[in-house]
Amino acid sequence: MYDAIILGGGAAGLMCAATAGQRGRRVLLLDHAEQVGKKILISGGGRCNFTNIGTAPDRYLSNNPHFAKSALSRYTARDFLDLVERHGIAWHEKTLGQLFCDGSAKQIVEMLLGECAIGKVEIVTGRATPEIAHDGAHFRVGTATAPALVIATGGPSIPKMGATGFAYDLARRFGLKVVEPRPALVPLTLSGEEALFRDLSGVATDVIASAGKAKFREAALFTHRGLSGPAILQVSSYWKHGDPIAIDFLPDAAANWLTEAKRTRPRTTLRKLLSEALPDRLAETLAEKLALTGELVGMTDKKLAEAERALAAWRFLPNGTEGFAKAEVTIGGIDTAGLSSQTMEARKVPGLYAIGEAVDVTGWLGGYNFQWAWASGVAAGQAL
Repeated sequence: MYDAIILGGGAAGLMCAATAGQRGRRVLLLDHAEQVGKKILISGGGRCNFTNIGTAPDRYLSNNPHFAKSALSRYTARDFLDLVERHGIAWHEKTLGQLFCDGSAKQIVEMLLGECAIGKVEIVTGRATPEIAHDGAHFRVGTATAPALVIATGGPSIPKMGATGFAYDLARRFGLKVVEPRPALVPLTLSGEEALFRDLSGVATDVIASAGKAKFREAALFTHRGLSGPAILQVSSYWKHGDPIAIDFLPDAAANWLTEAKRTRPRTTLRKLLSEALPDRLAETLAEKLALTGELVGMTDKKLAEAERALAAWRFLPNGTEGFAKAEVTIGGIDTAGLSSQTMEARKVPGLYAIGEAVDVTGWLGGYNFQWAWASGVAAGQAL
């Protein structure tokens, strides 16, 4: 007999287990992988981008944009950073509020395991999830029983790490709805006439990428399949199949910069100007696509203005994404309409909880999804 059984030893599951265990609850945590925290270990290039100091509810996508507010306000990035510092883990801030370990992501996993040990959490790994039953008062998982069961098994992103849609199947079994999951923070693929840009594979540059009303200024990277890099991963969460994305290749360019260059540097070429701000291969390709060759003095102001507009909002029409295999997270998941935003408990199934990536709450790139894992894990752990 336990007070709670937690399925999934990722960021959310470990945080929930530690929180509940330290409140005196007898907790069993189960994970089918040989070790817990596998996704933590590969995150941030092995240094774990464990939170973002800019965390705010408007940096999360969900069918209910208000759902994450309660948990995020009660367990903040500063709260997690305090925990990191208590464990003596050195950290640094990179761009845009992203916090990383100076050393290894292993330190975060060891910290969470240490917190679980304080709470006397029992952890079992490397076994297939046994049959789950519910008699109305208790959940039975194999030979273990508890009045509370926490779904913390994540979404199907990065299946090579063992990720599956198990959380959704289990939630549906208990009558919870699931918002259609799709890959998020994922590279986009190009085809047809845009295949020319595949020749730029490996070229990266600072851009503003936009999809709908969402805009992000970071690096974009051309790949042999299409587009990637932080700016593209960010807009991929907002992109809908069949819609274009737009890229501003010269986000710092002044208005009318080309026509002004015609006045001050009439003998220069568009390709020369572009190569001063962009990688040479990209400058050559863009100039070729715009079909503006020769000196600026020989071009009309109208043509130059059209080129300015094209470079400020270059339209790509992706034909898809690289799928869950390359997606960092999943958009969609267990519908928040069926959960309490205070406790993460299912409204119609007392004792059943869902946290972390399994839930329809998806953050931006840069530590936001970890902060949701910590915050939702704490919210459930405090309620168990």
